[in-house]
Amino acid sequence: MIMDPTLVITAACLVGICVVAFALLRGWQGWLDLKRQELERHKRKAKEAPEIEGGASAGAARIELADMKERIKKLEAIASGVEL
Repeated sequence: MIMDPTLVITAACLVGICVVAFALLRGWQGWLDLKRQELERHKRKAKEAPEIEGGASAGAARIELADMKERIKKLEAIASGVEL
C-alpha cells in the first residue's frame, strides 16, 4: 500500500500545529502563574505596609502632599499679588 504524499504532508503539518499550540498553551499558563504570584506578593506587601489616614498608600500620600504644597505656593502668590 502506497501512502499519498499529500496525506503524509497533511499529517505532519497537523502534528506540527499541535506541538506549537501545546507549547504556546504551556507558555500562556506559565505567564498566568507568574502574574498570579506577582498579585499575591503585591497583596501581601499591601497588608504589611502601613497605611496613611484615609487608606492611601505612601506613594499616593506623597503625591497629595506635593499637590498641597503647590496649591499653597499659588495661594501665597495670589496673596502677595504675584501671578504665576
